[in-house]
Amino acid sequence: MKKNSCLFILIVLIISSLTGCASIVSKSEYPVNITSVPTEADISIANGENKTIFIGKTPAIVSLKAGAGYFKGENYTVTFSKEGYMPHTAQISRGIDGWYVGGNIIVGGLIGWIIVDPITGAMWTLKDLHIDLIPLSSAVSKEGLRVITIDKVPENLRSEMVKIN
Repeated sequence: MKKNSCLFILIVLIISSLTGCASIVSKSEYPVNITSVPTEADISIANGENKTIFIGKTPAIVSLKAGAGYFKGENYTVTFSKEGYMPHTAQISRGIDGWYVGGNIIVGGLIGWIIVDPITGAMWTLKDLHIDLIPLSSAVSKEGLRVITIDKVPENLRSEMVKIN
C-alpha cells in the first residue's frame, strides 16, 4: 500500500513539473471590464498590431488574450468617444501573474517559468479600465479657457500642450 502511495506522489510530481503553474491555476485570456462616466460611450479596442478587435459601447466586458508571443504580453489601446465629450485614448494595463512568479517555485519549476507560461500567455494579467470623460463645455467656458489638471487631459492631446513659464 505504501509503495502505491509513493508511486502516485511521484507521478503527480512528474506531471506537475511538466506544466506551468500560471497555466494551471490562472488563464491566458481575461474578461476585461471597460467602463466610463458617462455610460454608453463608443469604444474601439486595437491590439499591439493596431488592428481593431472590438467595437462597442460602455459598459462592456471583452475577453482579451494576455499574451502576444513568447515572453511578450499583448498591448491594447481603447479609444473612447461620445457626443459632447472630449475623445480619450487609454491603455489596458498588463501585469505579471502572481502564480507565474510564486506558483512556479512550488509547482511548475523551471519548465513553467521558461517554457509553458510564457508560450501560453498565462504569465500575464490584464486589468479592468475605467475612464471619466470630460465634457466639451468643461474644456472651454464662456469666459474663454478653463484650467484642468493634466490627468484629465486625454493622452492623445498631451503632445499638443504648450508649457507656460
